[in-house]
Amino acid sequence: MEPSTPFLRQEADLGSAPTLPFHPVVPALLASYENVGGLNNRDAHNMPSKRAVALVCEDLLQLLFPGFHDEDAVHNSSLLDLTNERVHRVVHRLEDQVRKGVRVGNPKKPTGRTPAIIEGFFKAIPEVRELLRTDIESAYEGDPSALSREEILLSFPGIEAIAIQRLAHLLFKARVPLVPRLMTEWAHGRTGIDIHPGASIGSHFFIDHGTGVVIGETCTIGNHVKLYHGVTLGARSFAKDGEGHIIKGGKRHPDVHDNVTIYPNSTILGGETVIGANSTIGANVFLLQSVPANSLVIYEEKQLSILDKLARRIPHALEWSI
Repeated sequence: MEPSTPFLRQEADLGSAPTLPFHPVVPALLASYENVGGLNNRDAHNMPSKRAVALVCEDLLQLLFPGFHDEDAVHNSSLLDLTNERVHRVVHRLEDQVRKGVRVGNPKKPTGRTPAIIEGFFKAIPEVRELLRTDIESAYEGDPSALSREEILLSFPGIEAIAIQRLAHLLFKARVPLVPRLMTEWAHGRTGIDIHPGASIGSHFFIDHGTGVVIGETCTIGNHVKLYHGVTLGARSFAKDGEGHIIKGGKRHPDVHDNVTIYPNSTILGGETVIGANSTIGANVFLLQSVPANSLVIYEEKQLSILDKLARRIPHALEWSI
């Protein structure tokens, strides 16, 4: 019997019997999946899961700082069992995601080194905790609004972004594709701080406020470095091959040496750019060249005017409110 409605006709054409009638847009979407791609297909090789990686990140934060990312504080009597349970859960989830990541672009690639990668990752977590302790100390010493180290752990977005990046960096160094980037993008979405997992970061690292900070893949940051919101450590325009395609890889982002402070909304670009130790980069600086150690980089030619509103007529265009 011929179907009497477009919905049923399309259902018959597709050769399936769902509980709901097909919406008219479904065939076009299926054709788009076939022609354009963008389908994580279980029938073939499927890629890492954003949700699974997010769950891994949540568990890792709880392993790094027990009780600070839980609904309740952790009792000493249950710490052993709780830690053991979380480690096993993360091992299971992370190993699955790493295997999928290793096979991205090459479904037949061997994944036999995955257990060794996971083992090395977990062995390095105590060292990461020690680095994070220095980051927290730097935040406490560098921000007068921080009344305790516990406040920093609970409420400072920079610590969360740095914690996930330091862990993702371990997997990046182990040449795990995609999963490290998913980890730092998870933190990026939560904190507004975008640190590529490839960036190498020393101890006592402090990001104050944090919103809009961008740190590129090949950036190297020394010890005791402080960044304010809106700072970009990025790349210049990319070199292209003879066919006009961007050349991937290579050193593209700046190096920042020890004891450097970079104030809000400054942009420092280029793989050959080096900020010497003990330097200060003022706010809103756009920098494409290296500066020697002990430098102060500011815009001197720009003057700030403070006018008496009662002594002169102020155009209405300058009177505004938020």
